[in-house]
Amino acid sequence: MKRTLPFLFCALLLLAALPWPAVGQDNPYGIDDLCYQLFQRAEATVGTPEFEAVNADLLASAIAKKDEKARTLYYVERLKHATSLQPGLPPTADLSAVEAEKARLSEQVNRAFEELKVVARETGYKQYYYYAYSLTRTYYYNNKQLGRATELILEMRNTALQEHDEYGQWTGDRYLADLYVAQSDYISAKKYLPEIIRIHRETEDPTIKRQSIVESLVTYADCFPMASDSMRMLISEAAHSDMVLADTARVNMYLSAFALIDKDKAGYARYRDRVLASPYGRRVSTSLPRFYEFMDALAEGRKVSFATQYPDVSTLREIKMLQKTAEAWGNDRLALICSELQTSRMELKLSQINEMNLSELEARYGNNRLNADLVEKSRQVERITRIVALLVGLVLLLLVCFLLLHIRTLKRAQERDEKLIADLTAANERARIADAAKTRFLQNMTHEVRTPLNAITGFSQLLALPDGMFQPEEKDEFSRHIVNNTKMLTMLLDDLINSSSMDSGGYRITLEDTECGEICKESISNAEHRLQPGVQLRFVPEMELPFPLRTDPLRVQQVLTNLLTNACKHTPQGEVRLSCSLTKTPGMLTFIVEDTGSGIPADQAERIFERFVKLDDYVQGTGLGLSICRDISSRLGGRVFLDTSYTGGARFVFTVPIEPDAKDQ
Repeated sequence: MKRTLPFLFCALLLLAALPWPAVGQDNPYGIDDLCYQLFQRAEATVGTPEFEAVNADLLASAIAKKDEKARTLYYVERLKHATSLQPGLPPTADLSAVEAEKARLSEQVNRAFEELKVVARETGYKQYYYYAYSLTRTYYYNNKQLGRATELILEMRNTALQEHDEYGQWTGDRYLADLYVAQSDYISAKKYLPEIIRIHRETEDPTIKRQSIVESLVTYADCFPMASDSMRMLISEAAHSDMVLADTARVNMYLSAFALIDKDKAGYARYRDRVLASPYGRRVSTSLPRFYEFMDALAEGRKVSFATQYPDVSTLREIKMLQKTAEAWGNDRLALICSELQTSRMELKLSQINEMNLSELEARYGNNRLNADLVEKSRQVERITRIVALLVGLVLLLLVCFLLLHIRTLKRAQERDEKLIADLTAANERARIADAAKTRFLQNMTHEVRTPLNAITGFSQLLALPDGMFQPEEKDEFSRHIVNNTKMLTMLLDDLINSSSMDSGGYRITLEDTECGEICKESISNAEHRLQPGVQLRFVPEMELPFPLRTDPLRVQQVLTNLLTNACKHTPQGEVRLSCSLTKTPGMLTFIVEDTGSGIPADQAERIFERFVKLDDYVQGTGLGLSICRDISSRLGGRVFLDTSYTGGARFVFTVPIEPDAKDQ
């Protein structure tokens, strides 16, 4: 017996060393163990040439094992692989080849996206239905197609609302909030975060309950001023919730900042040490040690000066914490530097968003060019076909005169039919364009009216909060936002009313004696609230004022206000200038509004004066303003047009007669 014990012990060691199949606790997806191993291999090869073969093995195994969840994961991996691919073209490839390759990859992503949605519904694993939206919207966001990413989120959220799917609604709200936070638009994010938190508290859905609420609470806290009562309450609630390790590090970072702002050095040291000791601290920020060096210096009263590398790697959250702490400890210089850093970060973020919007517009423009080329090629084929038909007819003419007469008769009938078809096609196209314009207009007006209304409602609710929540200067700023958005809403409604009046014949021109300078000053006053930060609005008369004239001052002022407002909206930097002259056009008073903005393509110089036309769907407006301006200028006996020779931005010219012949209309 004693001699067999060593052999039994060795046998047990050998059995322990054998590669046993993975047990359930190592298989978080709860699928067949062999399928799980294949899934892990597929996950590791996403984006590589080996992926297709490995993922095909996963599908075959899932079908053989009748494992529906594993089959769904096969389509998840297909979508992951499609969204990870990049155009494999050399740097010397021309633009058309690059655009064609991007279009091919996007088509592959869309196909995998649709397949995953269908399979997720078939198998009943609906969380992957929404995960398909998550992967695809991330793909479009990373490829600078912000509009398409936003459309996908809204589509997913609307589907969830229609189906009364609580998980889908909750996920859609999270995606929207994340999208706005990524753009540093905390005001828009605040519209969704309270609902995200409420659903998590009240839901019985186990999938939602498995998610940590701490991330949403901390993100909601970021929407409020640093160390404000609202932020402190949300961080306190997060600290008393079930937290994963990464959440703990993030919450302790806030608590350390609050303690130092309140000059509680012991509390600050306790929370600081927890963050620095956490293995997840680097996930919160890669610059934590440097951040706490500055915080320690403030706590110890030492001189603080930024190292050259710190501002480049620090997060916006850290800069806000440093600013608030510096203010609490009387270090005004550091607080000012942090404020300037925040401004530069916001400017950089705005620049990145504008770049994404511009890239998306360029991509759409490229698609339009491609469609135009296809149409032109189709026309060439049609012309060649007609030439061949004519040659055949001539040959038949030489052979049989009777057949020629018969063919001519048939051709005339065919031409009549073609003309009738062309007329019907043109009428159908006009009807389609009119219907599309109506749809765009209704969608645009819904969005345009909702934007100022949301701002008015939101800031009004903030002003209604109990005293002490905001400083007087913050309340003044909220009031200015309400006034500006009220003016914006009024302008939108005025455009609609003016357009309707012109259509019905109720729009009147009333001539009276007035003064040019006063009209210009009133127009500037009406438009200057739309100026973007850092942009100047100047009035540069090229003649001696005051200058009397006889015209309709309100209509002239309406045109100038509209032109100035458009210039302010499209000029992120530089200046907007209004001038008036008597020498540009004999017998006319010429007003010129020019800016240093993005400009307007020369081929769009006339199209912009059509109703409901907007060259940039991301800029506020109804698309009626310039159309109304042209109608007014025509009724006054003048004209308004875009000067295409100006390349520094956009220049609009508006002329009115100095002494109109017409009587009051």
